[in-house]
Amino acid sequence: MNRKLALVFVLLTVAIDSIGIGIIIPVMPDLIREVSSADLADAALWGGALAATFSLMQFICSPSVGSLSDRYGRRPVLLISLFFMTLDYILLGIAHVMWLLFLGRVVGGITASTPATVTAFISDISKPEEKAQNFGLIGAAFGIGFVLGPLFGAFFAEFGTRAPFYAAAAFAGCNLILGWFVLPETVTDAIRRPFRWKRANPVGSIYHLAKLPGLRIFMVVMLIFQVAFTVYPAIWSFYTIERFGWDPAMIGLSLAAYGVMIAIVQGWFIRIILKYLSERQTLLFGMFFELIGLAGYGFATETWMAFVLIPISSIGSVATPALQGMMSRAALDNQQGELHGVNASLTSLAFFLSPLVMTGIFYVFVSPDFFIYLPGAPFLLAALMIVACMILIRSFTHETDPRAIPSSRS
Repeated sequence: MNRKLALVFVLLTVAIDSIGIGIIIPVMPDLIREVSSADLADAALWGGALAATFSLMQFICSPSVGSLSDRYGRRPVLLISLFFMTLDYILLGIAHVMWLLFLGRVVGGITASTPATVTAFISDISKPEEKAQNFGLIGAAFGIGFVLGPLFGAFFAEFGTRAPFYAAAAFAGCNLILGWFVLPETVTDAIRRPFRWKRANPVGSIYHLAKLPGLRIFMVVMLIFQVAFTVYPAIWSFYTIERFGWDPAMIGLSLAAYGVMIAIVQGWFIRIILKYLSERQTLLFGMFFELIGLAGYGFATETWMAFVLIPISSIGSVATPALQGMMSRAALDNQQGELHGVNASLTSLAFFLSPLVMTGIFYVFVSPDFFIYLPGAPFLLAALMIVACMILIRSFTHETDPRAIPSSRS
């Protein structure tokens, strides 16, 4: 029962991280225009800069947080992060100038570097053959948070653009209290690893882990795939306002629908897929559906098209846990925190690059001075990135698949 409660807590932590992202998306255009008096196109650029700031801090800090959890344990890292996350949401709630929003994103990026620790915790309590499907629970929790976040954002936005942040602070604070009582420590002396600064940074961690068989190319795939996937949070609110004329409530509804589908796919459907397909095949399967969804959004012109594409694109979410499972099998037990710290850093780097690139492309293709009007252009670029990932994965033989690498537990 204690382990189940602990699992509930760590999944709640992921969900609350996702809620924090989802709450911001529906109100971000209005919030930026309120603070900076910018028009929609300029607000998109500001939004990209804020998202990039958040992700840059995650990129820098995720390996350190993951390595700290390998040394000092998962429990203190998660609880301290939640404490400062609560304070950060309060800061965002009172911010009335752009520099405070940026400061909030800096603090938020550091405190949101917990996915590596959560993933390492689940790796600690999972058998090797269960890792991919259990990592799917992380995606399901993220999906649930992505459902609740936009809904909360749209609901609390009725009370002002600041109210959603105070609600997020309350959620994080309550989860901190729960974790204090139910979260056990899973790092034992048998797997505890010394903390070294030369490996507790993105470059050092990537350098050391890239030496493991099969990991280098999968790191490249992880980065490219995440840059492509991040087109959704980077551009969705601006894209749907420009293309379909949606308001915050409609944006929140669409994101909630997408979150429901991700929760179903990663919490349940992936378990069925993995009964019939290898992790490598599951990865390619997910990328294929992601490609269809991205290409569809590139050319969508009606609201109904956007909603039809949601269940198609959500199937693509099986790719990430499949790839994580392959990478986790290739790493040693005492490297799980470091590995997932690197994965979190690669994801954060993608969240840094993608908003800058995607909002910039959006700005160009909706500009009245540009010769083509195509709000969906960022999605088409993301689709090309998925094609590149599929080519890289297809280039591997069965023998290089991490499924063939013996687990460090055996």
